[in-house]
Amino acid sequence: MKELRFEELSVHYGGRRGGLTAVDGVTLTVPPGQVVGLVGESGSGKSSLAKAAVGLSPVSAGRVLLDGADVRRLPKGHRPLQMVFQDPYSSLDPRMTVGESIAEAMPRDAYRRASERREEVARLLGLVNLDPALGGLRPSRMSGGQRQRVGLARALAGRPDVVIADEVTSALDVSVQGTVLNLVKDLQRRLNLSMLFISHNLAVVRYVSDVVAVMYLGRIVEAGPVAQVLGDPQHPYTRDLLAASPSLHDSDLLADDPAATGDAEPADPHDPPAGCRYHPRCPLGPAVHPGRTICGTTDPGDDADRGVHQVACHFPGAGIDPRQPRA
Repeated sequence: MKELRFEELSVHYGGRRGGLTAVDGVTLTVPPGQVVGLVGESGSGKSSLAKAAVGLSPVSAGRVLLDGADVRRLPKGHRPLQMVFQDPYSSLDPRMTVGESIAEAMPRDAYRRASERREEVARLLGLVNLDPALGGLRPSRMSGGQRQRVGLARALAGRPDVVIADEVTSALDVSVQGTVLNLVKDLQRRLNLSMLFISHNLAVVRYVSDVVAVMYLGRIVEAGPVAQVLGDPQHPYTRDLLAASPSLHDSDLLADDPAATGDAEPADPHDPPAGCRYHPRCPLGPAVHPGRTICGTTDPGDDADRGVHQVACHFPGAGIDPRQPRA
């Protein structure tokens, strides 16, 4: 069990004068042995944050720490962070058998004999509820659910301290999503893994996570224990995500003026708005309450609550006096 921490992390694509800052100064902790669910709509920066942790996206500022050690300075060949990708059809090499793909991820010095590697491949396939005989097949002979389980086995082959699961059920048929989710949850508990679980599905996050973090336009806007954040959301963006998932909430979770949020287009990530990035869509901000100019001028993240339930909003919660910002 180890702690994964993103410390003021930024990911920028393109040149200095242009391009896109997909992740902007994010600080987020995945506690040892816990699952942190990261949610947000497409383009919020979730996958860029995950890829930065495993070295697949450029880190333009900040650090990714594993028990306090910068992951970019760890010894070569040591892969304490492993990632399971969204698309099981493109994440496996079609020229390699399933067994070869899993064996490739094993630490080089752990299994020197071919027989030892075969035994470990068989063990890992059994761990993800696949017949070890499937190790001789190529991915094209397998279903999407089977391929995703192979992806899990391949990640576990690296003996990771932390697993990052990026939308691991979104490309699967509904009929097999539950099977993969139950497997992920079971493996995390049995192996006592720390996990960053990325999804746009709040029902999935509620099911597998201990902590949830909500991301919008490259920044974390709310984070805390899953029961608190999804049961009593304080940020209007979180409330709007819940409002888009009727099965998760009652009608009283809807924002002050749903029409001011749900139908509004997200801001341009190449040119995010000043102040609170959500304020052009926010039912608690100046779009509905013209007197709340602070939302368009001051970043609420500068004074965000750093307690157990964190929220970056000038007017958190429901029923707040519209004339007064947060104390």
